[in-house]
Amino acid sequence: MRLGYLISAILSVGIVLYVILSLFTPLTEVGIGVEVLPKEILLPLPTKTTSITVEESILMRKSIREWLNKPLTVEQVAMILWATQGVVEREYYGWLRRAAPSAGATYPLEIYLVVGANSVLLSGDAYLEAGVYKYDHRRHSIKLVVSGDRRYELWRASLNQDWVREAPINIVICAVYERTTSRYGERGVRYVILEAGHVGQNVYLMATSLGLGTVAIGAFYDEDVAKAVSASKNEEPLYIFPVGIPLTPHKMTFEELQRVYAELRR
Repeated sequence: MRLGYLISAILSVGIVLYVILSLFTPLTEVGIGVEVLPKEILLPLPTKTTSITVEESILMRKSIREWLNKPLTVEQVAMILWATQGVVEREYYGWLRRAAPSAGATYPLEIYLVVGANSVLLSGDAYLEAGVYKYDHRRHSIKLVVSGDRRYELWRASLNQDWVREAPINIVICAVYERTTSRYGERGVRYVILEAGHVGQNVYLMATSLGLGTVAIGAFYDEDVAKAVSASKNEEPLYIFPVGIPLTPHKMTFEELQRVYAELRR
């Protein structure tokens, strides 16, 4: 009788463990390092992906507004999102340092990803669902906020700038000013705007390193952009960065640059 109870208890524990583990097991696994969970997508972890130096990225950085009609890979998108607000170090007391500097580590910025139809390749012929996603820096993941291609709404909100509508993805940077102004007062507004600039340059340099292109956009109707990405009430849009594969890749060498300086010094 006791043996029967023991077997029954073991089976019951096994069933409970199976149910618990299934809740934390990815429903679908697509590509290397991509895990599609019920409410979020774990992105490929950051890694060294290019051989381009910082000097070369700065040299070749240029605003790009025309794109090839080709999708980006999820690996490329993951690296760009990591460059915005991704974790770069965990201190011994648990504090997470991010990819861009922040006044007092208040980190007021929130990152949205606007994805078009068939615009981000996961693996084979599988694409990331069109929609608006929010980046989670702690888990290096994205969570779907709104389904459907919202590039048209973002295009209208940004004064019909065609590179917004035609790019496969757009990065939208929003600010929660209170996180910084609660510590620094009115001066914190300046710190938030400066931080957005730090992040913007990261986007430029990472895109350049990956062979992609982007352009910083600040001309838009704030409320309409916030509505397009379904931003929270306390999140104010500061920047839009359309990202795609350049129609005409920009090329520059240090030899050419040296000739430019030689002429300027005459």
